[in-house]
Amino acid sequence: MAESKARETKHGLVHDERGWFVVSAQDERWARYERMGVYCNFEGKKPFQQLGMNISVLEPGESLGYYHSEKAQEDFLILAGECVLIIDEEERPLKAWDFVHCPPDVPHIIVATGDGPAVVVAVGARGRGRSGITYHVSELARKRGVSVEKETNDYREAYAGLSGRERVRYGGWLPEL
Repeated sequence: MAESKARETKHGLVHDERGWFVVSAQDERWARYERMGVYCNFEGKKPFQQLGMNISVLEPGESLGYYHSEKAQEDFLILAGECVLIIDEEERPLKAWDFVHCPPDVPHIIVATGDGPAVVVAVGARGRGRSGITYHVSELARKRGVSVEKETNDYREAYAGLSGRERVRYGGWLPEL
């Protein structure tokens, strides 16, 4: 398989072709969502076929989304900062280098806490489509502002009250190593 050539956009590099590539997250296109921080998913017009992966930078109170479950597994690694995991109606504190394995059909969400930003790497299996996500009503998640009002399988309905995605160029959010 050939190397995927990058396309330059005003917000950073994008890889639209199938193929292998190497790129710095600092050079990739990022996105910002209301109350969900900034993230880089390394994907262009053609999503990765087997695994989705992103790096999210969350300010305190921001989350990776709303409390939900998926038909495929997801895993998370906290690289920096502090978070709380809401999983199966329980809360667990998370700190740098904590790893979360979430099997299919387990409701979960991660919310940044602490005094500064949290950096989270998320990896999820692909192949089941958006219809494989259920957004759940949860009193525990509601206390953190990350519950839907009514259960739904439609991401458009779940996020209808938030402003859409804004593409942005990398803004120095990742910690230097």
